[in-house]
Amino acid sequence: MKYAELANAGVHQQPVYEPGKPIEAVAREYGLDPANIAKLASNENPFGPSPKAIAAGAEALNSAQLYPDGGCQVLRQKIAAQRGVSTESILVGNGSNELIELLGHAFLRPGLEVVMGAQAFIVYKLVAKLFGATPVEVPMADFGHDLDAMLAAVTERTRLLFVASPNNPTGVANTEADLLKLLQGLPEHVILCLDEAYAEYLEQAPDLSAAIHAGRKVVCLRTFSKIYGLGGLRVGYAYGAPELIALLHRVRQPFNVNAVAQAAAAAALDDLEFVTMCRTENELGRQVLCEGLTALGFETVGGAANFVLSRVGSSAVVFEALQRRGLIVRPLAPYGMAEYVRITIGRSAENERLLSALRELLKSGEITSVR
Repeated sequence: MKYAELANAGVHQQPVYEPGKPIEAVAREYGLDPANIAKLASNENPFGPSPKAIAAGAEALNSAQLYPDGGCQVLRQKIAAQRGVSTESILVGNGSNELIELLGHAFLRPGLEVVMGAQAFIVYKLVAKLFGATPVEVPMADFGHDLDAMLAAVTERTRLLFVASPNNPTGVANTEADLLKLLQGLPEHVILCLDEAYAEYLEQAPDLSAAIHAGRKVVCLRTFSKIYGLGGLRVGYAYGAPELIALLHRVRQPFNVNAVAQAAAAAALDDLEFVTMCRTENELGRQVLCEGLTALGFETVGGAANFVLSRVGSSAVVFEALQRRGLIVRPLAPYGMAEYVRITIGRSAENERLLSALRELLKSGEITSVR
């Protein structure tokens, strides 16, 4: 028998996540110097990790023969203090992707439903399908979550409802008041999963801690992959009611977060100056890209995260043309947005280089604006 005949039936229908194209692959394909490639596709921090995080991670390598702290005690205590919740309310994961999957392990099965935005982080849908649940995709309004429509999509079969704020890949954020209104309207059998991967880019992020203390069914997810610049170490965390977190602990793997990641993340939390610098530079870059892209004739949504969304016509054509010039952006056809690309806000020189390349492509006729 073939392996395919032995596999569970759902495996054959399971979509595969498509990551941003790595620098090395583009360099090989186009004969480019990797050092001259700007990756503006995966919303990574162009300023890298905090120097404090690098130093702490390097120090942790000296004890790499030892297993990591299986309970992530030091990191959980730091996170709990920052979030204003108990240590028992925190679960650290191998990136927030693992935490989304753990929610699936704990709460999803065939016959249940997961409500999400139609252009929300695609992993929500992948995890729902992985556990045999039905993803219910709700159309978005002005590139943001339509919370009233999402609430209306809830049925007795709904177990999880995902809201990312700011949303990936559109960048639009919801207000705290609107999120609390949604939460108040949800029935007892539905858990609101607020994905806050880009919350640190907001001057004032929504805070649902009071709702957690009040016993509302909500779990919040954050990551060290974005503003903290630790995407390569894979570390994120969930915070919610201790009862919920205890269930997620039951379905996670032991030693799921390595020692280097734990040490670097704990140090990154202390470097407030670095975080502030990244947020400030990100806002400056957003303004440059939005004004520049609009001037070139591309409709652009600035959003509130570390990327912008731009309507460029055929995203596949623009993606290919920019790659040949050593610039990687993210085409959004998998999200049903074939005319759009997502562009990570880079360093000043990278932003200007991108705009210059698009200007040249327009002038040569290789691409056209969609104004």
